[in-house]
Amino acid sequence: MKEEQKIFLIILDGLGDRPIDSFTGQTPLEAARTPVLNLLAEKGTLGLIDVEGVGVRPGSDTSYLSLLGYDPKEYYFGRGPFEALGAGINMNPGDVAFRVNFATLDKKGKVADRRAGRIEKCNELAKALEKIKSEVKFSIKATREHRGALVFKGKGISPNITTNDSKNTGVKPLEIKPTDETPEAKNTASIANDFLSQANKLLDKHPENKKRQKNKLQPANYLLLRGAGSYHPLPSIKERYGLTSATIAGDSLYKGIAIATGMDVVEVRGATGAGDTNLLAKTLTAKNTLLTHDFVVLHIKGTDDFGHDGDAMGKKAFIERVDAALTELANIDNTIIALTGDHSTPCALKNHSGDAVPLLINGRGVRVDSIQKFGERDAAKGGMGRIRGLDLMPELLNLAGRAKMYGT
Repeated sequence: MKEEQKIFLIILDGLGDRPIDSFTGQTPLEAARTPVLNLLAEKGTLGLIDVEGVGVRPGSDTSYLSLLGYDPKEYYFGRGPFEALGAGINMNPGDVAFRVNFATLDKKGKVADRRAGRIEKCNELAKALEKIKSEVKFSIKATREHRGALVFKGKGISPNITTNDSKNTGVKPLEIKPTDETPEAKNTASIANDFLSQANKLLDKHPENKKRQKNKLQPANYLLLRGAGSYHPLPSIKERYGLTSATIAGDSLYKGIAIATGMDVVEVRGATGAGDTNLLAKTLTAKNTLLTHDFVVLHIKGTDDFGHDGDAMGKKAFIERVDAALTELANIDNTIIALTGDHSTPCALKNHSGDAVPLLINGRGVRVDSIQKFGERDAAKGGMGRIRGLDLMPELLNLAGRAKMYGT
């Protein structure tokens, strides 16, 4: 019997796209020069993944869970707790957490920019919010660029409230309301609205924002809250699959999911979670981590950011940078390599879509198909066919010789 292999999963966030006129009808992936990915494709098998189902637009949180084999219908409790864990906030069962956007309100109280001009960092702004007086204990931390996490702690609170983020600009933020009639939900909505009001006043007069306005930059003077959820422990990767595991990621959401599923989080200098991330450092760290772990996930965020910005040329160039960085990983022994996206983020939409994402699997024992190039349309012709996100881990465990017998 062949020895068990290791599993290396590379997730290019928002990888999938749609045909672009300036690329003569190709997607950014298809138009990119990707000799390493094409070599892996030539010696592997391709397919498509409907991460949450055919035509379903996945969120980053639910799609990531699905690719790890955790059905969101059972294990998803809101984005906030994962963001908070990844930001380094300790959580207890019952705590209510939110994903935070530092945003810009104009003088009329309307949302002018949901990302405050993609502000580079909000650490000092988040620290200033610790002065807020609230009837519950809270923790707030800035993470990357305009992003952050907020946690309400204590009794008498509930995640069953609405968001204040309409995801539109030129309109006033929504009032947060309870989604059920419980005293806990009503209380939490009231606490959140009061917190936001105090935050706006503190941020409006903060020296950092005064400086930004002087330099004609959007002030980060408001908070948009979404993804409310209560923390619940998840079964670990070790418990589910018997694997020692690690994640390499720059963004707090993916670090948080790793922490929630018992994975080691390996920090990499220069891993920003953005288009300027140190790709070579991340891939070399992944290679070294495979020496000590059975299962390693390398998450790369930049493809998604370029998709959200509608920057097709930037997305294509970033994919080419990823390909170059993967040179070190193309010939790893005793390892099943899989590369896919967690969802599609077409540049034309500047948002997630329900389009299937391409999948590449390479390694010993893989049934090599006839496809020579990695791209959306080539993947549609591959030997893996079309699978669900929840099917990926069973397939990788099977190929790695680690699948459990069903029956006798």
